[in-house]
Amino acid sequence: MAQISLDSIKRIEKNRNTIHEKVHATYTVFEMDDEKYVQIDTYGRIDRETPGRVSQSIQFDKETATFLVNLLKEEFKLR
Repeated sequence: MAQISLDSIKRIEKNRNTIHEKVHATYTVFEMDDEKYVQIDTYGRIDRETPGRVSQSIQFDKETATFLVNLLKEEFKLR
């Protein structure tokens, strides 16, 4: 499980990129210490060794969500 550190996130250029296959995902919304979080869990490919088990989790608080929304709007030219 992870939270993105906005202090160190930066854009990089990679020489090789691939499009990943789509996987099942769920999200949870919860509050802790008066802070709201959204957690996205991915479950990996259905043919993996332990299907149905969470593969990755990432949590967003309001500050991180705002950063991500603004980044996506800019990169995809969304309004």
